[in-house]
Amino acid sequence: MPVSDEPAAFSIRPYDERMTSKDRYSRSERSALCNLLTELGPDAPTLCEGWTTRDLAAHLVIRESRPDAGIGLVVPAFSSWTRKVQDQAATKSWPDLVSEVRHGPPKWSPAAIPAVDDAMNTIEYFVHHEDVRRAQPAWGVRQLDPSFSADLWSRIPTFGKLLTRSSPVGIVVAPTDGPAAGTDVRLCDGKSSVRLSGPVGELVLALFGRITRGVDMMGSDDDIAAFIAYPR
Repeated sequence: MPVSDEPAAFSIRPYDERMTSKDRYSRSERSALCNLLTELGPDAPTLCEGWTTRDLAAHLVIRESRPDAGIGLVVPAFSSWTRKVQDQAATKSWPDLVSEVRHGPPKWSPAAIPAVDDAMNTIEYFVHHEDVRRAQPAWGVRQLDPSFSADLWSRIPTFGKLLTRSSPVGIVVAPTDGPAAGTDVRLCDGKSSVRLSGPVGELVLALFGRITRGVDMMGSDDDIAAFIAYPR
């Protein structure tokens, strides 16, 4: 997995302190991402292949407000419709587009219910926040609050098994922080396995195929290459 060794010189605006209460990390990550989008503008790169920050913001808007288009995110047959709707959303002015992301799901959406928002968006917004941060020069790893690491870890059994269902190798994760630090948890089986050890936040990003730092991958060279390459 690609790793940058550049010094951490890139900074972001601090979280809105009103949004950092326990179990609402979906909201604090949303707020921090929107602050960063505002800071960088619509044409900054992201880790999402082929997407600028404008494309990513449009994706987040239609994901929450256009269920007719959202199906194309998981069903390839509808992907062209999703792309059309996303492209339309991307034509909005940058301030309006970021405002829609910041405002969150419409009132009629199940995601407007805090518990549903947490389930749907905590990992989604953490990963996309990092997609923007880590596409900028000299990014640095954030030191996550212990309660945030615990929150992310609580979601790994569900999200991890979904993400690894098509993995060609078995995957074991071994967190070095959070409530399960020092343990091994198998997410999927295979004839051979890769063991990932590191901070919970970095493990989440590795499972999503993102750039990480501080994750040790143990296994054969072929198995590690297969883990890195398989489509999420």
